[in-house]
Amino acid sequence: MTKPIVSVGLMTLYEEGRLQIDDPVSQYIPQFKGLQVLVGGTAEAPQVRPPAREMTIADLLRHTSGLVNQADPVLGHTYTRLGLLTSSSSGILADMVATVGTLPLKCDAGAQFNYGISTDVVGYLCEVLSGQRFDTFLRQRLLEPLGMVDTSFRVPAEDVERFAACYRPGSAGEPLLVVEDRADASSRYTQPRTYLSGAGGMVSTASDYMRFCTMLRNGGVLDGQRILGPRTVAFMALNHLPGGADLAQMSPGSAGETSRAGVGFGLGFARVLDPTVLGGLSVPGEYYWGGAASTACWIAPAEDRAVVFMTQVRPSSTYPIRRELRALIYGAIID
Repeated sequence: MTKPIVSVGLMTLYEEGRLQIDDPVSQYIPQFKGLQVLVGGTAEAPQVRPPAREMTIADLLRHTSGLVNQADPVLGHTYTRLGLLTSSSSGILADMVATVGTLPLKCDAGAQFNYGISTDVVGYLCEVLSGQRFDTFLRQRLLEPLGMVDTSFRVPAEDVERFAACYRPGSAGEPLLVVEDRADASSRYTQPRTYLSGAGGMVSTASDYMRFCTMLRNGGVLDGQRILGPRTVAFMALNHLPGGADLAQMSPGSAGETSRAGVGFGLGFARVLDPTVLGGLSVPGEYYWGGAASTACWIAPAEDRAVVFMTQVRPSSTYPIRRELRALIYGAIID
C-alpha cells in the first residue's frame, strides 16, 4: 500500500507552497510538455492528436492522467517492452519519465480513471521539488517522524527472518497456494534497488502502517509529530473525480474484487460515496486503499476509526477479503 504514503509525501510539499494541485505536470517535468493522445494505429506507429488540456498534478494523484500500466489493453504491450513495470522496473525514476515523455497518452487528462504509473510520476515529482532522492525524502518527511521503523523499499539483511513470503493461487495439480516470493535472500525485496516505485515498491508491517493510518485518522498528526494539516487530510479524502463522478463512470476496465460503483477517488485514496451503490456494508466518507498482495486499510472519519489488514496473496482478486472484512468489522460495532 505504497501509493497513499507517496501521495501524502507530495502533499507535504503542497503545504509548503512548492506546487499547486492544478499546476500542469509539465511545469515541473519538461519531458511531459506536448504529450499527445492516441487515437489510432499502434503505439509503435501511433495516430495522435493534441490533448484537450494538459495533465495536472491532481490528475496524477487521482489516476486521471492518461497514463496506464503494463496490463492496459491499448498501451500495455508497449509499456512492457519499454520496461515501464512499476516496482519491477530497472533504472531510476528519471529514466521512466524520459520514456513516458516519448509515448502517447491513452486518453485526455480527466477523461478516464486508469490505474497505472501515475504514482511513480508523483514519486519523481517529490524528487524534483525536494532535491532529494525519493527514499531519502520519504524517510525524512514521513517515516522517521512517524516512527515507521520497518517501512522502506528494501528489507535489510538483519530483518529477512521477519519477512513474510508472498503466495499466488495454485493452478491444476498445485497446492491451494504456491509461494511466489520467498521470505529469504532470493526475494527481490531484499536486493538493492535503484527504481523506487511510488506505485508499489515498499514493504511495511502492520504496526508501522497503523501508525500511518492513525496519523490520518488524527487529522495529520501522531505523537506530537505534525505531517499534514487536518484540512489538507480532509481535502485529500474528498472525491476529486471530475463532475463528482464515481469510478464506474470514469473507468473503462474492471477492478478485480472491488466494486467501482458508489466509489469516488481523492488525492491518493478511494472514497466511499454511497454504500448502497457500493453494495456492501460501509459508511459514507470512508477512504481507503488496498495493496497488490490483498492488504487493506481504511479510515472512517465519522467514526474515528482506522483499520489495517495485512496478508500476502497475489493478486488481490484471489479472494474477496476486503468486502468480508467490512462486514465483519462494521457488523461487530453496536454503539
